[in-house]
Amino acid sequence: MRRTVTGFVLGYHGCDKSVAEQLLAGAPFEFSTNNYDWLGAGAYFWENDPLRAMRWAEKLKGRPSKSGKTITEPAIVGAVIDLGLCLDLTTQPSLDVIRTAYDGLAKLHDIAKETLPKNVDELRRPLDCAVLNYLYESMPEPKFQTVRGMFVEGGELYPGAFIQRETHVQIAVRDLSCIQGVFRPSITAP
Repeated sequence: MRRTVTGFVLGYHGCDKSVAEQLLAGAPFEFSTNNYDWLGAGAYFWENDPLRAMRWAEKLKGRPSKSGKTITEPAIVGAVIDLGLCLDLTTQPSLDVIRTAYDGLAKLHDIAKETLPKNVDELRRPLDCAVLNYLYESMPEPKFQTVRGMFVEGGELYPGAFIQRETHVQIAVRDLSCIQGVFRPSITAP
């Protein structure tokens, strides 16, 4: 974990227009607590990519969420995020901490004679979620405030490419005080 050098990033949250308006009016972001969330519990953002956030909201249009809410009119909200004490999955020290957390979680499951969760596919990651949530719950203060990870997905950008169509950086904010402000972004097509 580390305090980032840059400090602030722009994050974009895909949601329904009614939720976007509530957030812009000052309502707090809600944590996603699905057992398959990639970065564990937190308020999720696409780093520096409003178009990707909008495409996510559009992909979820019409699907009821676990909380019963449905996106009927896709929208996004921008946020200025201070990464604070960040568990950054693009750095070796953070990856080492996560690996150690996995070992601890595996040992607990072994003692309890329980099976560890398994990742299902690139979108549903119960094992990764369990490891990150275990790490957060088991660590002493100060706990990490944000988790940042890069995810390579979506298939080849062009034939033979190692660059993937939907590669992105996501941030899960665990400490909502890291959200310094929200704004209404404009999306321009590439």
